[in-house]
Amino acid sequence: MSGTEGNPPRRPRPAAVPAEASQPAMPPASWAKRTGFKGRVSGESVSGDSGQLPLARPTKTPELVPDLEAGRPPPRHAPPPAAAAPPNGEAASRERPSPRTPEDDQPPRRRKTSDGVAVADGGPAAAAAAAKGSGVGANGSVKPDPPPQKPRREEEPSSLPQVPEEDDFVGRRPHINYGIRDSPGLVPIPFYGLQHNLSMMGSIILIPLVIVPAMGGTYDDTSAVVSTVLFVSGLATLLNSFFGSRLPLVHGPSFVYLAPALAMINSPQFLGLTENKFRHIMRALQGSIIISSAFQALMGYSGLASVFLRLINPVVVSPTIAAVGLSFFSYGFTRVGMCLEIGLLQLLLVIVFSLYLRRISVLGRRVFLIYAVPLSLGITWAVAFLLTEVGAYSYGGCDPNVPSSNAVSEHCRRHVPRMKHCRADTSRALRSSPWFRLPFPLQWGTPIFDWKMVLVMCVASIVASVDSVGSYHASSLLVAARPPTAGVLSRGIGMEGVAGVLAGLWGTGVGSSTLTENVHTIAVTKMGSRRAVQVGAVILIVLSLVGKAGGFIASIPDVVAAALLCFMWAMLAALGLSNLRYSEAGSSRNIIIVGLSLFFALSVPAYVQQFGTVPGASAAVPSYFQPYTAASRGPLRTGYRGVLTCTPFPSTYITHTLFLKRGNQRGQVNYVVNTVLSLHMVVAFVIAAVLDNTVPGSKQERGVYIWSELEAARRDPAVVRDYQLPFKVGGPFRWVRWVGL
Repeated sequence: MSGTEGNPPRRPRPAAVPAEASQPAMPPASWAKRTGFKGRVSGESVSGDSGQLPLARPTKTPELVPDLEAGRPPPRHAPPPAAAAPPNGEAASRERPSPRTPEDDQPPRRRKTSDGVAVADGGPAAAAAAAKGSGVGANGSVKPDPPPQKPRREEEPSSLPQVPEEDDFVGRRPHINYGIRDSPGLVPIPFYGLQHNLSMMGSIILIPLVIVPAMGGTYDDTSAVVSTVLFVSGLATLLNSFFGSRLPLVHGPSFVYLAPALAMINSPQFLGLTENKFRHIMRALQGSIIISSAFQALMGYSGLASVFLRLINPVVVSPTIAAVGLSFFSYGFTRVGMCLEIGLLQLLLVIVFSLYLRRISVLGRRVFLIYAVPLSLGITWAVAFLLTEVGAYSYGGCDPNVPSSNAVSEHCRRHVPRMKHCRADTSRALRSSPWFRLPFPLQWGTPIFDWKMVLVMCVASIVASVDSVGSYHASSLLVAARPPTAGVLSRGIGMEGVAGVLAGLWGTGVGSSTLTENVHTIAVTKMGSRRAVQVGAVILIVLSLVGKAGGFIASIPDVVAAALLCFMWAMLAALGLSNLRYSEAGSSRNIIIVGLSLFFALSVPAYVQQFGTVPGASAAVPSYFQPYTAASRGPLRTGYRGVLTCTPFPSTYITHTLFLKRGNQRGQVNYVVNTVLSLHMVVAFVIAAVLDNTVPGSKQERGVYIWSELEAARRDPAVVRDYQLPFKVGGPFRWVRWVGL
């Protein structure tokens, strides 16, 4: 009797199907997978084009975040091989001649690992289980079919993922040595805090070296402003680490506020000032910073930031922050060229240290990468000092402190600018600075409130909030269990506004915000400890009390500072564009939006800045500051361009505007609009926000930020420990959803 007559007909066994196709959507193994990111969108790009971190790509193995400095993901441990299905029924009959049962036609059972990732059972245990399920006994006898079992519900796509265990949480962050709640220990923690600040030294100290000379300040004024910046940066970092976002981020003078500050410094009303010019301009900047920061705090604590968040995605953040760095191209190398041998040396050293020597380790640390800025600064300064001592920049009878216009001889008029920018002993700030100096509020005088400058700075505070959104999201990917909730984001922006008010009261010249370079610093130093950042903030406050420290920084030659700023602004532009890795960077939609935003961010301000200029005419400001004088000659002219007249009340020093004429009002509108249109970052933000929120695109394509839901975050103990306010401060505010956990 043939096999086909004596046995029931056997159905061919289906071929093996990939796990992604045969299984329903799995609950993600981490919060990043719940963003819904997919590697391909409409066939326009592949996963490699998007630059998305592997953490957000679904796979069958536990995901590991790549080493951002190594440039490649760490090696993965392959799962145990599952039992391969035969390609057809004939092969199946040769491999297992025993009779089949309906249980054999079911897909292989899948189990979950500790990471919540389902893998196919395999190995001897799986073979024994398969033999038992097939009804074959030890001696080949056929057993009766077992009763049907209820299917397991562990793979429902709608079910919430399990809360990751602490060991699993640590295992997913192999690229960070210390997480957000880790403490390096009592002895090494001051070193780590100082290391964090040294790696970001360029972002903290270089802005006063630009704006104080532009305001007509002396080297002593620069020393005082540097000490004030150190004090306010340490205070703002402490406030945000305790009562703000609670992420390990350093706060300080942001480059976002630099362009608006330069535009205000070069306003027509300040061009004619000769006496106390620095203090008068500083007081006007203080008033605008106080009001704009109060507006930012109101936007955060009122919940408006949560609504504003819906318009902010990586496609908006990337060109906006990139435009901040690209907007200073007219200042960077223009100043470096005033002393090429010193400026190029500084620029080449910081590039060599940060790129070519970045993998060299000393005592287990990438010294050249982490300390590229201070190491290159020290070497360049030493070279400039040696050249000064040997007389390379000494020209007989010429004094570098005498302006070239006042020099008697043609020989000195030609060589005084070179002496001023190349010599290392031009500044006397280090010798004249006191050993102890306590920065105090209103040290420059009572702030001046001018509404046209306030409006310009309010626009800058909105862009600073956009910058903070990107920094919060990118840093939480590195150090935290999940991204912050929308309430934590609002709380962080509100506290940044409070820190900005303090910056205005103390008089730093610019507002305070989250520094974008934090993301690069955390990735390089592998230090994400909140405690280390807090200790570093205390070090900044102590350092601000040492007047010689501010004098030492103020004596940095402006050519060296300009070379470092070229590096910092270039890195800022790159960090802005790196936010595209959270979206589909290869999508034609995103390419067009980012390209249009960046091009018009450079082209529109250039049109506004060059409008009405006369070629060859002498300017009252240096050439590298002329782009910031657009308010006086911009294309918008709605009426008389009268200068605002302010009348102080006798009882106070706060100025108030009285009886504004219509012509003056139109003049203020002209000033505000022309100044705003001359800011590269504002144009980039407006174009990117409008296009990204009106052009259709999926969430994966747009890279929509998915913040942790409030209720899910409260059930997750890791999120509570990461973002909960300390000292039971958050208890009274639990009912305020937009600033709570």
